[in-house]
Amino acid sequence: MRSPFAYVPGSGPLQSASPGAAVFYLGALVAVAFLYSSPAVLAAAGVGVALAGHSAGADRAVRAALRMGLTLALLIVAVNALVVNRGETVLLRLGELPLLGRVDVTAEALAAGAVIGLRAAAAMVGFAVYSACVDPDRVLRALRPLAGRSALTAALISRLVPVAAADAARLRDASRLRGPAAAPLGRAALVRRLTAGSLDRAVDVAATLELRGYSLTRPDAARGGVLLAPPGLDRVRGFFKSRYDARFYAVGAIVLLTAIAGKVIGADGFHAYPTVEPGFEPATVVVAIVVVLAGLVPWRRGTPRRSSA
Repeated sequence: MRSPFAYVPGSGPLQSASPGAAVFYLGALVAVAFLYSSPAVLAAAGVGVALAGHSAGADRAVRAALRMGLTLALLIVAVNALVVNRGETVLLRLGELPLLGRVDVTAEALAAGAVIGLRAAAAMVGFAVYSACVDPDRVLRALRPLAGRSALTAALISRLVPVAAADAARLRDASRLRGPAAAPLGRAALVRRLTAGSLDRAVDVAATLELRGYSLTRPDAARGGVLLAPPGLDRVRGFFKSRYDARFYAVGAIVLLTAIAGKVIGADGFHAYPTVEPGFEPATVVVAIVVVLAGLVPWRRGTPRRSSA
């Protein structure tokens, strides 16, 4: 079974755009979630990246990331409510707890935890859309003139993480099919098996790369030769290859400029302590609308939808 985060080739604008344009566009949407603490803007950032993934046909990746992101958000809210006693609105007094001391659950701590959870969920959805829609091989080719080793590392990670997720799914399915008489298999055993398999695969990949000559010095560098084409020209060619690039660069710039301008004029008026201040100013609403509308940019009429298999 293919991991929902695995890259699947497509003909949509986001898949056809150059890696630089796609990364800049998705990065701008995720950056808004880190620039703001307003729940409205954070929710808009999550909706924006989810719409971008849906428009690009990455529905499975969006759904899987939303499930994991919302689960993580709930965990963050619970932990923040237990470890932070700030705030004036006490909802529940749990008394003295081991290691935690006196615990008073406040509405302000819940609100602050929800903000952190929304930010994490939006970031997870953004990275899921990137993993499902941006070709790691094209990323490697685009970044090779800048940093060859880092580009190779990033490409391997983007390929091997979905493979590890698929291995985990297969191991869980195999553990369920062992029959009712078999002893239950705990998560620790699954983690050990997954780690061992990942290490074995890493050794195989390293050996393959060595056989392909990645450990050798480039011939032109060894001879002190010079490249025929200027490095800057290669960088430009790596980031401007598609007719969709201008669209994504322009929208990403609009999102970032709108977010920065909103911060300057006070659009992020949310405060959790000492009391919750929602901060729904008109500028906040404008920023949220721009971010949501930006998620529709990858949509194209007649774009073939991906298979859910």
